[in-house]
Amino acid sequence: MEHYDIIVVGTGFCGATVANLMARSGKRVLMLERRMHVAGNMYDEAVEGILVQRYGPHTFHTNNDKVFQFVSQFGEWEPYYLRCQAVMNGKATPSPFNFKTIDDFYSPEEATRLKERIAQVYPGESQKTILELLESPDELIRGYAQFLFKNDYEPYTCKQWGISPAELDISVLRRVPVLFSYQERYFSDKYQMMPKHGFTKLFRLMLDHENITIKLGTDALKFFSVRPDGIYLSGERTTVPIVYTGAIDELFQFCYGELPYRSLRFEYKTLPIRDYQDAPIVAYPQEKGYTRITEYTKLPVQEGLARTFIAVEYPLQYDPKQGHEPYYPVPCDSSHKTYQQYLERAKRYANLHLCGRLADYRYYNMDQAIARALFVTEQLLDGGRSNHD
Repeated sequence: MEHYDIIVVGTGFCGATVANLMARSGKRVLMLERRMHVAGNMYDEAVEGILVQRYGPHTFHTNNDKVFQFVSQFGEWEPYYLRCQAVMNGKATPSPFNFKTIDDFYSPEEATRLKERIAQVYPGESQKTILELLESPDELIRGYAQFLFKNDYEPYTCKQWGISPAELDISVLRRVPVLFSYQERYFSDKYQMMPKHGFTKLFRLMLDHENITIKLGTDALKFFSVRPDGIYLSGERTTVPIVYTGAIDELFQFCYGELPYRSLRFEYKTLPIRDYQDAPIVAYPQEKGYTRITEYTKLPVQEGLARTFIAVEYPLQYDPKQGHEPYYPVPCDSSHKTYQQYLERAKRYANLHLCGRLADYRYYNMDQAIARALFVTEQLLDGGRSNHD
């Protein structure tokens, strides 16, 4: 391993972005991947002729020109505007909630009055968070927010995160807005698209470079360890830069305790029908056990098929002994404190660079992961430290 200029642990968006840029700058890159495939949680494959994302639905969206310019270099991309729904009280309504949601659950007279009140209280504004609406000075608007919170946000949050909304970091409830229009696109970003031939193909193009060596099915933590006096590779101390995208608590052998993560279980079904649901992703906040259903013939649109493929998504507490994947860091006061201990420990090592959802213990969209990797790469090429920021 000392024959390489840099070692990258993980082949998801963070690892692949760093590896691509470092290789193009002339650095010899070794990538270690625990799974038997590249692309991390973006991995997709054909199942009975249908392209399926094995780790849950992903669509690319960003307002970041630099991120867009980087990722669009690789393969062909097509515009894709995601639509989602949520089923409340047996009725499917757009998600994010919009004026159609008001029409769906209020009488025509009440709906008109509520929409007029929103225009009066929030003139010229296109959206608010559910938290802002719950604190609205207007009683009618607060009532609408309470209806949404009781029937969607609260039950969905409890299932997804395994804790009550009151215990969760406030940033989670700010993630999806309530819209003041009939706009039904899930995202409003400047760039919204999907790789024409799937994410796995995209990653293979990113990593197709003579300076990149990939070892799949390889647990990096069996090759290197972090000791008080430095990082050791195969028993010898090394100064080779290591970009680590895995779980930070596992890296330090859980010395400050285990960080909480949420995992997922998917129930897959091939159905002999063209359409199962009206939108690619439908949330079911009030159903027991599962949170949402993805129909992959709509993500991306795959036409000319007499069948469809769905994935029912069940959130669960992460347990590595059960073979679970750590999908989501759980943002709350106690986890932030534990993470800060690990981060301070990581700062002791000049050649250790943290990058990624698990390493940074932070929820990243794809574009945020790429932006983080671009920053880390700039630091590496400048000879600086990346894990201070």
